[in-house]
Amino acid sequence: MTKVFIDGAEGTTGLKIYQRFENRRDIELVTIDPALRKDISERKKLLNEADIAFLCLPDSAAMEAIELIENPEVRIIDTSTAHRTKEGWDYGFPELSKDHKKAIATGKRIAVPGCHATGFNAIVYPLIKEGIMGTDYPVSCFSVTGYSGGGKSMIKAYSSQEREVELNSPRQYGIKQDHKHLKEMKLIPGLQKEPLFTPIVADFYSGMTVTIPLFTSLLHKKLSVEELRAFFTDYYGEQRIIKVLSKDETMGNNGFIAANTLSGMDTMEIIVDGNEERVIIVSRLDNLGKGASGAAMECMNVSLGLRPEVGLII
Repeated sequence: MTKVFIDGAEGTTGLKIYQRFENRRDIELVTIDPALRKDISERKKLLNEADIAFLCLPDSAAMEAIELIENPEVRIIDTSTAHRTKEGWDYGFPELSKDHKKAIATGKRIAVPGCHATGFNAIVYPLIKEGIMGTDYPVSCFSVTGYSGGGKSMIKAYSSQEREVELNSPRQYGIKQDHKHLKEMKLIPGLQKEPLFTPIVADFYSGMTVTIPLFTSLLHKKLSVEELRAFFTDYYGEQRIIKVLSKDETMGNNGFIAANTLSGMDTMEIIVDGNEERVIIVSRLDNLGKGASGAAMECMNVSLGLRPEVGLII
């Protein structure tokens, strides 16, 4: 039986991962005494005893935790931003390519992607990999997410009966173009420049849509909406977690795309629409599911040689 320790089980992502083990009979969950959760020696002991250690910590604490691990056999799955672009770490998105899946299956250091970056790379990585988009394309992206992505402090703010009136409206942030996901949004697909990125948080608990607008005339291969939809359908065809919506499914809600449709799910949907000149490609997912804890569990499954979707909500 695989021994698993969650370092940081009290946070939003850590708690979700912890809850997912309730019905897993193939996992022995090693827990820490609440009174000792900040005790370095106890954490070090449990980290080194585990077969798999999930790090659900702030970036600095995640880097400190790595220094505590002396057992080379411990497989680490880090949900923080700290190691997503670090050499020696494998990017935890198995659907991107066979190489990504193999690296997760064999590696000891796995970095779970950020939620915005997950939706972004699901679209941009295949386009660049297959030569449809150039690495010099001036990519722009806007992303609408539920407030749970901001962690406990933001959840508390939105849940308060005396909350600020501005919280009733969608709010842009990261306007200085310094969002922490930008590094992986550039590195993973191989872009020459970071994209122009506009994240938006709105008054719903979880779910998100990540949108990439494209000028077809700027693509290396000018494809129609139908051809792009077929491309993504073929690219993700064998994946159970990622589904490309058909034209009829896309128009099923009178052309509206809600960001909370997959709240509580671990799947992702890709939507392609537009016209001959301008195309919109949208990835829809739950920021707490495929964008966080669900992705971490999927990485664990792949690492253990299991089907990626085991224990996930699909």
